[in-house]
Amino acid sequence: MKKLLGLAAVFTLASSLSAFAFEPNNTECIAPANPGGGWDFTCRQVGKTLQDLDLVPGTMQVSNIAGGGGGVAFAEVVGKRNSENNLIVAASSATATRLAQGAFPGNTMDQVRWIGSVGADYGVIAVAKDSPINTLPELMEKIKTDPSSVSVAGGSAVGGWDHLKVLIAASKAGVEDVRQVKYVAFDGGGEAVTQLLAGSVQAFTGDASEAKGFVDSGDIKVIAVLAPERLEGDFSSFPTAREQGIDVIGANWRGFYAPGEMSDEAYDYWVNAVSKVYASDEWKEIMAQNGLAPLDLQGDEFQAFVKESIDSITDLSKQIGIVK
Repeated sequence: MKKLLGLAAVFTLASSLSAFAFEPNNTECIAPANPGGGWDFTCRQVGKTLQDLDLVPGTMQVSNIAGGGGGVAFAEVVGKRNSENNLIVAASSATATRLAQGAFPGNTMDQVRWIGSVGADYGVIAVAKDSPINTLPELMEKIKTDPSSVSVAGGSAVGGWDHLKVLIAASKAGVEDVRQVKYVAFDGGGEAVTQLLAGSVQAFTGDASEAKGFVDSGDIKVIAVLAPERLEGDFSSFPTAREQGIDVIGANWRGFYAPGEMSDEAYDYWVNAVSKVYASDEWKEIMAQNGLAPLDLQGDEFQAFVKESIDSITDLSKQIGIVK
């Protein structure tokens, strides 16, 4: 019996050591869009927190790989970097949307490993600071009266999550044919807001974290937050769509995936590291400052959540005619 117990202790120690056998180096986070958007925010803020908590050595490199609503980055990871252990990739509801609609040709969620979430980013609809539009009903009334007079910019491709959010809002506001809503796609929220400020479009659909810098600078005014109730922190002064009689909620989860052939040791390390980031006081402060709501899922739980998200978005896309 003592011998068996001794062997069990050795096995337990070996298992414990193997769980932490991976040591990261030259770490990298891919943001699948140009600088300034939500994926860029996720990589940079989580990367900084990983460094502050001594979970990665040195600085985590952020690589912006824009194109195809995240498809270019997804294809590169699957096709060229599928066994790298020091690589993580920012993901969100936009990623799930594109996968749900078959927009990443030949790619599926099962080709990568899903690490964990770091919160949910509620959607916002905003206009330029000097716009005569001050409320969401006013914007929707203009769309109903003259659809061609209003273009709405977003950081996802046509049929992507930013597009879906404004279509759902329009439907709830009484727009009979949401296909009339003019949506202009850009590679990331930062580029979409730039076009709003240039006067090329009349409104912006994106997420709270994407809008934060432009809100702070006073360049845009948020006319609706797509949350069930007002957010805390810096976004507490902005009304929800519900408050204005338009019952729509649009939550964009934020998290990470990893190469599909990443080793189990590396995968376990990143799941644990992201979990520690989420639980830290540093991240709680970042969440409050940027309008992020709680969403704490890692490993298998997160994998199941992403699958459920993809299934529900597929159904929604069929309902509004984006997917047959």
